[in-house]
Amino acid sequence: MDVLEARARFKELQERDGQVDPCELDQIWAALATVRPEDILGEWKGGEFRTGHPLNGMLAKADWYGKTFAAVHDAKPLICRNAAGELYSNRELGKGEASLWTVEFRGEATATMVYDGQPVLDHFKRVDDTTLMGIMNAKGTPAEGPFYYFFLERAPETPHEGPHAGEGS
Repeated sequence: MDVLEARARFKELQERDGQVDPCELDQIWAALATVRPEDILGEWKGGEFRTGHPLNGMLAKADWYGKTFAAVHDAKPLICRNAAGELYSNRELGKGEASLWTVEFRGEATATMVYDGQPVLDHFKRVDDTTLMGIMNAKGTPAEGPFYYFFLERAPETPHEGPHAGEGS
């Protein structure tokens, strides 16, 4: 699969209502380009691929919006909405926040978010200029998975009251 085929198939699977085969997501991942941490700074709106992973649906219950990479050492993995609809960094759910590193995954060095308070890594590859594909990896997960597959799209300018607005609401 070349990168153009991978991008087209990614978009199709992103819009699919039903189950997505993780093997197909792995083929797409293999065709995509790696990214550097500095290249993905900013605010991102997130979504997931429903593969049957135990985490499927859990982030929606927390009203997960996406991720914010303010700086390489200032990453907020779980930007959620509070009851008033304001965005905040859910540090309780994420057991802290995170930072971005270049980490080797499946033989390629790519931007990876390393969580501060739990053994979780989110690896990223570029779909296009405004979309990233992510694979969540955690301590104890075998090399073949199961992994949690998700995507991030550059967020439009979103007004909010700072990185921790509405926490505890």
